[in-house]
Amino acid sequence: MSNAGFRIYTKVNRPSKEVVELFRGLPAANIADVMNRFFCVDARIKPLNDTPLLGTAFTVRARIGDNRMFHKAIDLAQPGDVIVVDVQGDITNSVTGEIMMRQVLKKGLAGVVIDGAVRDADALKKMDLAIYAAGITPKGPYKDGPGEINVPVSCGGMVVNPGDILVGDGDGIVVISPRDAEVIAAKAKAKSDAEHKTFKAIEAGTLDRSAYSDEAFTKSGCEIIDDCY
Repeated sequence: MSNAGFRIYTKVNRPSKEVVELFRGLPAANIADVMNRFFCVDARIKPLNDTPLLGTAFTVRARIGDNRMFHKAIDLAQPGDVIVVDVQGDITNSVTGEIMMRQVLKKGLAGVVIDGAVRDADALKKMDLAIYAAGITPKGPYKDGPGEINVPVSCGGMVVNPGDILVGDGDGIVVISPRDAEVIAAKAKAKSDAEHKTFKAIEAGTLDRSAYSDEAFTKSGCEIIDDCY
């Protein structure tokens, strides 16, 4: 019997730790660039601190304003997992705070991403734990359920599947399917290396800016007028 809307899948097809580690230190922006600028969580979901995010998705679909299934997910998740909570973007009630995040930290989880609200923000900002959320409010949660664990969820306009790789920094979060991970990591690494060469060229004064010359603009049809408007 299937009880859609109130069920827990205990197993996740996680990528190997070696594959996940390929993304360690790579900027989210570089990863997004080599994924054709798709697969980014919406900008309204922001980091609460400076701890970088890297791990595999452990998903929760929660009822608005309710964290019963979120609590269960903390018990079930493994070190290196990122709990991704779909609360349909509602920020009327917080669904987590300092007590739960201390449990997440104690278990060695990689972080949490919540398409909803949190509270105890001052304490969360000081934690060595990646925490992303859509909002902050002191108004607390309910604990009735139902909900689902380890099913595809919606988070910031992105479909997140259990076992997807999440990378986040100050720019936001990108979501990577494990089946594409090795190729994407290699491309993102090359992109990052190229940017560092550009940084060096800027410092040396040797950066090629010909694409932005008057000649280039004129060639593309731009009118340059040597006068005031």
